[in-house]
Amino acid sequence: MQTFSSNADSSTISDTLQNVQLDVVMHDVSAQNNVRYSHRQFIEEKLKIVQSNNYHRGFSSPIWRLPTEILAQIFLYCIPEDENRTPAPYLAPMLLTTVCRRWREVAVDMSSLWRRLKMEVGHGDWQQRAFCYDSCLKRSRGRQLSLTLECHNNDWTELRSLLQPYVDQISSLSLGFFSGAGSLAVADFRGLDELVIYTDGSDPILSVAHSIAQLPPSMRSLKLMDLWFNLRLLSGLNPLAWAGLTNLEIVVDGLDSFPRLLRLCPSLSSLTMIGIFTPIEAPEPLAHANLKSLRVSGDLPLDSIGNLGLFDAIALPNLRAVEVRNIGQWPHEEFKAFLARSQCPLESLIFGGGVMATDQQLAEYISLFPSLELVADPTRSAFYF
Repeated sequence: MQTFSSNADSSTISDTLQNVQLDVVMHDVSAQNNVRYSHRQFIEEKLKIVQSNNYHRGFSSPIWRLPTEILAQIFLYCIPEDENRTPAPYLAPMLLTTVCRRWREVAVDMSSLWRRLKMEVGHGDWQQRAFCYDSCLKRSRGRQLSLTLECHNNDWTELRSLLQPYVDQISSLSLGFFSGAGSLAVADFRGLDELVIYTDGSDPILSVAHSIAQLPPSMRSLKLMDLWFNLRLLSGLNPLAWAGLTNLEIVVDGLDSFPRLLRLCPSLSSLTMIGIFTPIEAPEPLAHANLKSLRVSGDLPLDSIGNLGLFDAIALPNLRAVEVRNIGQWPHEEFKAFLARSQCPLESLIFGGGVMATDQQLAEYISLFPSLELVADPTRSAFYF
C-alpha cells in the first residue's frame, strides 16, 4: 500500500500551487492580448482539481495506512446490532463500498456486514430490489442470517424463491404480516432459532396460525405481537408443533389459554403472557417441570376482585421468577397454596402497576423465601413488557 511523507507532501503541494498559479497569471496577461477565455477557464479548473487532490492527500492519508483488521472493526461499528435495515446507498454497509476501491474490497469481503437484512415484497420494482437483496445475501458467505421479511400483498412466493439457496443460514427471522398477507410455512426454515411475528394493525390471524402450525425442530424462541390467540386456535395446533420452544411471548384472549400453552410447550423455560384475562372456569391439575420465568400482564383495573384461577391446580416446581401487572386484586392465598404445591425455588417476585397486594402479604413472601428479590413498582404498568 502506498504511503506518503507529510514533509514531502507539503513541498509538493507548495511547488504545484505556485506553478499552476503562475500559469493562471500568465494566461490572464495573454487573455488581455485576445487569448481565448476558454483556455484560461481550463487552467482555473486544473488548479481546483490539483488543490482538491492535494488537500485530500494531505489531510486524509493517515486513514489509508490503517491495517485492514482495524478498518474492519471500524466498519462493524457502522452496523446496528439489533436492527435489520433495507439496503440503501446512503447507509452502511452499502455506503462503505462507495468511498474508495480499498474500502469496497474490505467491506465486500466482510461477511459479518451482510448478515442482517430487511426485505419487502408487494410494492415497487421487485426485480431491482431482488437483485440488491441477492447481492447482499451472497456476500454473507454462509454466515448465519438475521432477516426481516415484510409482505404487503397476499403472496410470499417471490421472497420464498429468492431465499431458497440461503434458507438453512437463517437463524433469526422477523415476519411482518400486513393487510392481505397469505401464509408462509415457517417449518421450511430448517435452521431457524428465533421467530418474531408482527402486523400493521390488521388481523391476519388465520394466515399466521397456518404459518406456525408446525415449527422447525431447531426453533427455541417465538414472539407473537399484536395477534390475539384464543383456546380454539391453540387447540387446533398439532400437539407437537411447538414442543421445542423454550421461550414464548404471546397475546391471549382468555386465561384458559394458559394450561394449553404449557401442554403445547413441554420444554418451555420462559413464558410472557399478555391479554384479556377472563377466569379459568374449571382448572385441571397440571405440572410443568421446566418453566422458570412467568410474566403476566392483563387488562383488569386495580380494584378488580375475584380469583382468576391462574394458579389453581397448577404446579411449577422449577419456577424462579414471577412478574405480574394489571390483574387487579392479588390472589394471595391461592398463590401461597401454589408455592406449597410446587415447592419451587422462587428467587424474584415483581408486582407492577394494576396489582393490589398489601404490605402484610409481601412480608409473608419474605418469610417464606428470605433471599427473595421482592419488588412492588406501580410504574411498571404498561400492557406490553
